[in-house]
Amino acid sequence: MKRDAINSMKKWFSGHNRHPLVIRGARQVGKSTLVRDFALAEGLALREINLYRNLDLIPAFRSLDPKRICQEISDRISSDVTAPGGILFLDEIQAIPEAIDALRYFYEEMPNLPIVAAGSLLEFALARHNFSMPVGRVEYMFLGPITFGEFVAAADEYLLKSISMENVVAGVSDAVHEKLMDLVRRYMLVGGMPEATQTWLDTQNFAEVSAVHRRIVNTYIDDFAKYAYGADLALMQSVFRAIPARVGEKVKFVNYSRESKAAKVASVIDLFIKARIACPVVHSDSNGIPLGAEERPSVRKLLFLDVGLMNYANGLTWTRLSDMDDIALVNEGSIAEQFVGQHLFFRRGDFEEPRLNYWLRECAKSNAEVDYVVEDGSVVMPIEVKAGAAGSLRSLWQMTADKHLDQAIRFDAGRFSRQTVRTGDNGHCELTTLPFYAIGMKN
Repeated sequence: MKRDAINSMKKWFSGHNRHPLVIRGARQVGKSTLVRDFALAEGLALREINLYRNLDLIPAFRSLDPKRICQEISDRISSDVTAPGGILFLDEIQAIPEAIDALRYFYEEMPNLPIVAAGSLLEFALARHNFSMPVGRVEYMFLGPITFGEFVAAADEYLLKSISMENVVAGVSDAVHEKLMDLVRRYMLVGGMPEATQTWLDTQNFAEVSAVHRRIVNTYIDDFAKYAYGADLALMQSVFRAIPARVGEKVKFVNYSRESKAAKVASVIDLFIKARIACPVVHSDSNGIPLGAEERPSVRKLLFLDVGLMNYANGLTWTRLSDMDDIALVNEGSIAEQFVGQHLFFRRGDFEEPRLNYWLRECAKSNAEVDYVVEDGSVVMPIEVKAGAAGSLRSLWQMTADKHLDQAIRFDAGRFSRQTVRTGDNGHCELTTLPFYAIGMKN
């Protein structure tokens, strides 16, 4: 499958003053495959070494001498990694944390050598060895699951043009709308983990996809011991099971474990966030840009890494999902909120740290919560995932009135529409309703 991130890698490769590139992301989101596909597409000789399988390179990396490092890697792979027309790929770089530190010296002493590193659990490797990333000497790229737009491109390329901004606004035919909504449902069950997605494309068999999901989940569970650092493995398993079941809920530690102290549960949740298995959505008072300036990190909800993995963990089947009508799909459970949220989480671009906010007001008389809040240029943009009449979006209208916002977005299973809604005493807000498939819009 072609990933849109290949275009970002092209920009990095051809950029002025190129830095070593570190690709960060959860296990099995396709980091290594992306590098290999990029090299193939650009006609570059891929000089790849897996550091997990070559731990005897530790002394070379500890020397912080790029020439020595290149010579020893060249000897192992029987290829001159410094020869023109190629790219050096350090896979599983977290296995030798000293290699991360060495990247700064590649930038300073061998700036013409294109070098890419990838690995999961990088944050744990850094914490264990007590040194920081070489800030200013490397470029970071953040890779998430396959997006719905990428899924459409692979499943039915003819439909890809239908999710352009122009066509979504103009409206698509009934046949195209139905096909796209069918793909939305299928994506919700399959998700964006590359092996699961490719398995569905090859077999159209949801049982085969579930087998892939099971292997991925078991891989994550096997990883627990690698970064537990004294944490209770039973507690980690409990929290891991609870996250997909409580997507979209404000984090209350008692809901993740009734037997463990809040501080222990909090530390385990933070481990999963570092592993990028859980994606935090942090409350912001949302009075202006940047949203991060008014965050309250202690008030947050969690998304799971991927909607397909979430639904597998929750036991959802294709029979149940396909039987849901549009209202139930949007308003029951957390399926739609996860689907929209995991795309918004990465919306800032491949070279920006993923982040996402929401808005919450808790008071004795009435609570209000808006699913997501994003920055749209200089504008605060609230986003709801909810079906029904505009008048039912009470939390959204409370927020827009309180913050004096004149624009809002709603995702649901219907078609594009735009209407002006009165909010507060004299306020008005333009509500844009987007179909779910618009989350994959191409400009």
